[in-house]
This record gives sequence, C-alpha cells and structure tokens, in this order.
Amino acid sequence: MQYSVDVILLTHKPDSRVKELIKAVEEQTYPIRKMIIMNTEERYFEKLFYGTRFLEKYKNIEVHHLSEKEFDHGRTRAKAVQYSKADIFVCMTQDAVPENNQLIQKLVDALTQQDDIAAAYARQLPLPDCREIEKYTRSFNYPEQSSVKAADDMERLGIKTFFCSNVCAAYNREIYEHMGGFVKKAIFNEDMIYAGHAVSAGYRIAYAADARVRHSHNYTCMQQFRRNFDLGVSQAEHPEVFDIVSSESEGIRLIKDTIKYLGRTKHKRLIPFLIVSSAYKFIGYQLGKHYESLPDRMVKWCSSNKLYWQ
Repeated sequence: MQYSVDVILLTHKPDSRVKELIKAVEEQTYPIRKMIIMNTEERYFEKLFYGTRFLEKYKNIEVHHLSEKEFDHGRTRAKAVQYSKADIFVCMTQDAVPENNQLIQKLVDALTQQDDIAAAYARQLPLPDCREIEKYTRSFNYPEQSSVKAADDMERLGIKTFFCSNVCAAYNREIYEHMGGFVKKAIFNEDMIYAGHAVSAGYRIAYAADARVRHSHNYTCMQQFRRNFDLGVSQAEHPEVFDIVSSESEGIRLIKDTIKYLGRTKHKRLIPFLIVSSAYKFIGYQLGKHYESLPDRMVKWCSSNKLYWQ
C-alpha cells in the first residue's frame, strides 16, 4: 500500500542548512506530497531566500510565518498538522539533515510494520564537529538496533519507553487524531509527552535505526542548564506521563557509561568536564521540576524559553 506523506519542517532564523535539508527531502525515493514549513520570524526567512529562485524549483512547498510570541513547541506543530491531509506526517527541525535518500522510506516502513504503532523516530548521527562526549550520547540514545516499545517494556526500559524525538519522527495520522494530537502548550518535550500518552493508551513507538539524520549540538554548560530546566518543567507539567517512571536513573546510567567510554577510548581528560556539565544538567533539571516553588524572575532566568512565561 502506498501511503501519502507530508513533511512538517520547523524553522527559526534559518541559515543555509535549511536549503540543504529541503533539497535532501525533495530527493527522497519515497514521494513527498507536500512540505509544510512553519517559520518563526519572517524577515530571516526572506533574507535567506531573497533574490534566489530556490523555492521555485519545488512546487509542493507551503510556508507559514509566525512571530516568536506565537511559537509553541506543541501548538505550532499541531497547527501544522491541520494543513496536512496525508496518511503520515513527518516532523523535522531545521538542523537535521537526512543522511541519504532512504530516510522517509525507512520511517514509513517502521511506522507501518504494525497497525498499533503511533510514531517512528529516526536515528541521530553526530555532525563532523561534534565533541567526544556528545558523540557517545548520540550512540547511547540512538543505538544501531531498531526496536518497538510498548507499555510492557516500562519495567525494563523505564523512561526510554516514551523516548521519541521530533528532530525527525513520523506519525500515523489516524492514531494522532484519535489521541487528540500534540499538547497545545509545551515548553519542551512535546514529542515524549505525545509518546507517553500513546503508550499509556496501548499504542507503540518504533525506533528506526536505519532512518538516519545528522544532528548534534555542542552546548555550553549554561545552555545545558537551561535546556534541562525546561525539561524539568515539561515533566512537572505532565505528571500523568513522567510520574509513571523515573528519569533520574537513566541519566545516572548515561554518566556512568560515558565515563567508561572516555576511559576506554583514551579521553580520560574529558571526565572532569563531563562531571561539571552533568552537574549543570542535574541542577537545571531539579529546579525545573520544582519551578512552581521558585520566584517568577528566577524561573525566567533559568529557562531558555523566556516567552513561554509571558
């Protein structure tokens, strides 16, 4: 059966990588019905494409602009889905570039292998400039083996049961509509919140290791702090998902495994930085989990998403 597929791409102050991504998506072997671009801050988008005929090469692209005040991780994606009529929609971010022209095909294969799979997410490979610790984090979160996760796996996998990333993930439209879609207000983590609701409702989440994108970051300690603060906030706001299983044990396992990896690969000198950056992550996460006890000014200072609190 041939499923119709739309790609939803979120952009914010886009740079030349967006052109590379669009070209890579348009060259996929699996046909894309439409690409829906939800762009935050129009002037940056216009600057990137002004004077070029790049978008004219592709007749299936529609662009919707919004301001930073209008953007929300959940609501913006939910709105984008309303522009799509496809059987399957694929959510992507501007900093994830397909590794080859098989990405969409592999996501569709993973999503449709069984009727009860709500979402299938891609493997994220490190970029050439990726630091050693982040390289290992990529392999920890995105292993070489594909899998399908369900509620029965919670005792074994813990929080990983709900893991799913909208950096690149495909969704079954019928299940999405039945589930009520993405939460309409989310500081972060809308993908895992949706996956958690889906798993709790009896659906499953697929990890497609052979669907690959290049995506990684070299965050500073303070960026990690703020990112993990927002992570903690998202978990505090959705206890129906994150109170079922603990996140802390998975974080501790990552630190321990990374230390072993650094020692094994003769990168022991990076262990002090790992410990310091992990402390920033942990403090940010704990403050985010208890944000309701903090002064408003401190909450805004800790968060990477200032406009969320207005």
